[in-house]
Amino acid sequence: MPQTVMLDGVVMDEPLTAMGLNRRWLRTELEKAGVAPENVFLAQVDSVGQLYLDLFDDAIQVPKPKAKELVYATLRKCQADCVLYALGTKNQEAGKMYEKSSRILAEALQELEPLLKR
Repeated sequence: MPQTVMLDGVVMDEPLTAMGLNRRWLRTELEKAGVAPENVFLAQVDSVGQLYLDLFDDAIQVPKPKAKELVYATLRKCQADCVLYALGTKNQEAGKMYEKSSRILAEALQELEPLLKR
């Protein structure tokens, strides 16, 4: 469940602590987004630790979190690299290891896709 960690520019410490986060983390995330705390109407953290912001001024554009998309892309690249290495190696044992790793990553991607691509 998402937790509200800021409301009307005021930090709510209890939900932050319950999620294992602190004010320093929140301040860093706000800086990454280029948003001053006093401009935040509502800030929520989802179950995977991503911060979503709703600002008082709708004209200010907040960048969307990209962490999940980057994780998905990195896993896909690793899976593709394993296929490439399996095809490129002359060592049969290494080829089998890369094929097995590729299958494991493909299964993980299939399971994680609903979470990482929503």
